[in-house]
Amino acid sequence: MPAPVDVAFVRALVVEVDRFHLRDRGLRRSQSALKAKLESGAALSDEETAAYLSAVRLYFSGFAREAQAHLRDIERRLAKVSQLQFNLTAERGVAARRVEIAQGVLSKLAELRDE
Repeated sequence: MPAPVDVAFVRALVVEVDRFHLRDRGLRRSQSALKAKLESGAALSDEETAAYLSAVRLYFSGFAREAQAHLRDIERRLAKVSQLQFNLTAERGVAARRVEIAQGVLSKLAELRDE
């Protein structure tokens, strides 16, 4: 049997979880019930605490997986953008060099005309 959880820890967790817009009805109900119980000063049973902690773990595990997938997608897209920027910078260098060469030839032609 797990050791009892410190009430101060549960209270802090309830405050932290309360900062989120919860989409899961079960967690919202559990959150509201535990919050009301803590505010009333009533003792928390081990079963209530375990159920709440389990609901929080389940919800935020999914939340973390979703956020990690989103982060991986953003990192992948940033890598593409970085590669595209690198390629365009190289292409710009080639184009600038071609302009420089063409201007050099035109400059020489202008010199011949002026002689």
